[in-house]
Amino acid sequence: MSETVDDEIVPRKLETDKEEPVAQVVEVVAELEGKRQEDLLPGYKQVDHILDHVFSDPPVQEAQVKITFSYEGYRITVEQNGKAQFVRV
Repeated sequence: MSETVDDEIVPRKLETDKEEPVAQVVEVVAELEGKRQEDLLPGYKQVDHILDHVFSDPPVQEAQVKITFSYEGYRITVEQNGKAQFVRV
């Protein structure tokens, strides 16, 4: 599932019912970079438990909550429904 990441948006769907959703973010970035997850910074240091809270007790759907953050050279946007976009910066 390799994709080029030069100035393009790479969409993914995160599982909102999975424990530690930030681990999924690390997994995607490792895949895009062709690295092992262990070679990346721990994701929790970047976003702590924000995704845990949004997925475990999501606001009403009309709120359309999106979280955008930087991690390992990517600008990542995650929506409360699990849709995610990864953009190399």
